[in-house]
Amino acid sequence: MSSPRPLRIGITCYPSVGGSGILASALGEQLARCGHEVHFISYERPFRIKLDGPNLFFHPVVISDYDLFKHRDYTLPLSVKMAEVSRDHALDILHVHYAVPHATAAILALEMLPENRRPKLITTLHGTDTTLLGRDPGYGPAVRHALARSDAVTAVSRFLEEETHRVLGPGCPIEVIHNFFTPRPVARPREVVRKELGVAPHETLLLHLSNLRPIKRIDRLLESVALIRARESFRLLILAGGDFSPFAADVRRLGLADRVIVRHHVFEIEDYLNAADLGLFTSDSESFCLSILEAMAFGRPSVSTAVGGIPEVVDDGRNGLLVPSAEPADLARAVESLIADPARRAQLGAAAREKAQTVFSTERIVARYESFYRQVLERDTSGDAVTRSQELFVRSAG
Repeated sequence: MSSPRPLRIGITCYPSVGGSGILASALGEQLARCGHEVHFISYERPFRIKLDGPNLFFHPVVISDYDLFKHRDYTLPLSVKMAEVSRDHALDILHVHYAVPHATAAILALEMLPENRRPKLITTLHGTDTTLLGRDPGYGPAVRHALARSDAVTAVSRFLEEETHRVLGPGCPIEVIHNFFTPRPVARPREVVRKELGVAPHETLLLHLSNLRPIKRIDRLLESVALIRARESFRLLILAGGDFSPFAADVRRLGLADRVIVRHHVFEIEDYLNAADLGLFTSDSESFCLSILEAMAFGRPSVSTAVGGIPEVVDDGRNGLLVPSAEPADLARAVESLIADPARRAQLGAAAREKAQTVFSTERIVARYESFYRQVLERDTSGDAVTRSQELFVRSAG
């Protein structure tokens, strides 16, 4: 029996530092290694991806700055580029990460193409479409329409699947496919990195990595570490995917100037994950929290708020600690308990690595996407999505 032919896949994501872009980039790289032809379509090359391998292509979206528009428009140029790439490369799948603006642009792109030349549209939800825009009357109907018009929808956690049905009621099934992380080889030894950071051998290196958006609650992160009673026992390393300067005053006010180390837009995060001892995440909400998984892959447990999809990643007391209250004092006590008990920290870390390598392994998750793509291609969805979208819009308007 012959093996199925390689697929031609277009991927659109935010290329900035964030879980959605990192996941989309890693997925594209892995699919290309599996022999599929992968075309990234975005305004910049995705962060953390080196587009110099076989089967990987990048198509930049040029955003014009016309005086006609008060604000520069991205959705329309994106839709045109999606249509061009789909036509010129005979794409089988358009896989977009976020409904707004990517799925909405894809829907317009498909309308530009003959019916027999349209790729299947798969939309992956990462959180904000549901938890923020889905509740906004100015965006919610557009998000709902984009999901209903997609040939298939995925979400990165069961929490997000359930929340999307509750908030948006898109009237379509949502496939849960969790995130994965493929670490690159470590370039520098742990001891070298820690020495470069000024971390003493006796100090526990706490690690936080995120895009610093308000939902990440960097204020709570800093307040928590300021309450750790053994002040000389730790350092906090923040790998910042955004501007940290708004928090500099908090660092000084809390007396953390000698405890906090910040590195901006780090490409090779593996060296720092390997140098760290413990992750710390204090978000108000998370659909999955890829950063926790990145730490788990290196055998580093995390202390985190028990919100959103994080309990699907962290098993409290087995491969990390979940703090339900989100109070800085409670987070500080949990961190203290692991600073004081390296043996327990190692035990949790070993279990964290095992879960990362099994439940969230690259091989398992990428194979699920490949299988899902082929299932969608075999479906006859002509007309169904349009009818469903129209019915939902009329119902929401009434």
